[in-house]
Amino acid sequence: MPLQVNLRSIVEFLDIGTLSKQSGVPPSTLRYYEEIGLIQSVGRHGLRRQFDRPVVMQLALISLGKMAGFSLGEIKGMFAKDGSPQLSRPELHLRADALDEQIRGLRRLRDAIRHVADCPAETHMECPKFKRLMAFASRSASHHRQKDRAR
Repeated sequence: MPLQVNLRSIVEFLDIGTLSKQSGVPPSTLRYYEEIGLIQSVGRHGLRRQFDRPVVMQLALISLGKMAGFSLGEIKGMFAKDGSPQLSRPELHLRADALDEQIRGLRRLRDAIRHVADCPAETHMECPKFKRLMAFASRSASHHRQKDRAR
């Protein structure tokens, strides 16, 4: 009698707890990612979701995308139907340019804060650079609120 082997039993799946420990992503987030279609489980073992090993790489890419400032919707578009990465080089260049601008802005902010910390004015409110920094912060907060309302 020929030996029949079930390949699915040979492949080692990760249950949601193991995947969470390996990836550092909480189980609740893994369930959410599955709900919105970022990752897919292959089934269940009892009540616990089971995942293929490539999901570990997908989660690393999702984390990298989030660090780069991509939304989850944008990140979802970076995966093919089979879960393999499908990265748009022009989009990556645009994101890198946006990060460069953010870095320049953060450097200016850092320098202004250092100036205020070392300013010889008797109080911060007497420091012209601190006043400009406060006006900038106010305009920036107003701009962000308007962008949030437009969404």
